[in-house]
Amino acid sequence: MVQGKILLKPGTLWTSVKEQTEHALQCGALLSIPTEFEFVEQDNVRFLVRILSNLNRKKAAKEKQEKQSATSGQEFNPFLPYEEDLFVADISDSHVCILNKFNVVDYHLLIITRDFEEQESLLTLEDFTAMWACLADFDGLAFYNSGKTAGASQRHKHLQLVPLPLTPSGPQIPIEPLLTSAQFQNSILSGASATQTMGFVNATLPKLPFVHAFAPLNSHWVQSPFTAAQATLEAYRTLLYAVGLHAGQSGAYNLLATREWMLIVPRSQEHFQSISVNSLGFAGALLVQNAAQMEILKAQGPMTILKNVAVS
Repeated sequence: MVQGKILLKPGTLWTSVKEQTEHALQCGALLSIPTEFEFVEQDNVRFLVRILSNLNRKKAAKEKQEKQSATSGQEFNPFLPYEEDLFVADISDSHVCILNKFNVVDYHLLIITRDFEEQESLLTLEDFTAMWACLADFDGLAFYNSGKTAGASQRHKHLQLVPLPLTPSGPQIPIEPLLTSAQFQNSILSGASATQTMGFVNATLPKLPFVHAFAPLNSHWVQSPFTAAQATLEAYRTLLYAVGLHAGQSGAYNLLATREWMLIVPRSQEHFQSISVNSLGFAGALLVQNAAQMEILKAQGPMTILKNVAVS
């Protein structure tokens, strides 16, 4: 991406998000799903577990999409075109930012490609540039569910962004206490900027009982999304290689990124019993649909569930 192609004006995103959220709620385009939550602790992590109060809206919308797909003979794509009432901002020539229609977390954003790309395709320089352009004005957790097995519900390529903190008390992100014990595998030095900003990019977190790879990022990169995107792309490729997902080879995984770090977790299955897990699960935030699923989660333990849907 050539410099100057970012369309998002610095300092405007958070205001646009709040204004558009208010508008979308008033006109009925935004259908927030109410939840209750509690903490469930395992392996020194206080997992935030939300239980859905009402899924009727999402079920009705899914049935409507299936009817549209059956009538047209083509799979319904809610992002092409996207709903104008959910539009937040143009990010770049290649990406726009919209509200997540069925949000569980307030101000949950989707960073979508303007043209159709498969959700299982590898992330690109343009994807990371769009991500950093948003992170510059929106301190949040970005994540990518690579394919259905990783918890993706739509085929059209999209990153997601939720504001921090994820929890009302304790660490901003429940797994943060585990990050301090990162064990670095090697040092990647690729270019002058990398020697000063990246240093070690391939690490593991000893207390995570499944295959993963972790990299520290430099929060100062928010000042230059282009520089940040290039460095993050290099780190991303290194982490994919570290977990056995070589560049050019598609595979199911979850990617999580903040201004300070990035984590990749390969996936073996979408569900543990009836509980679906996406990237937020590996941040320490899980979602259950009813009391029965909550009992399963408590009986098994949230970290055990993550281990079962990841790769041991």
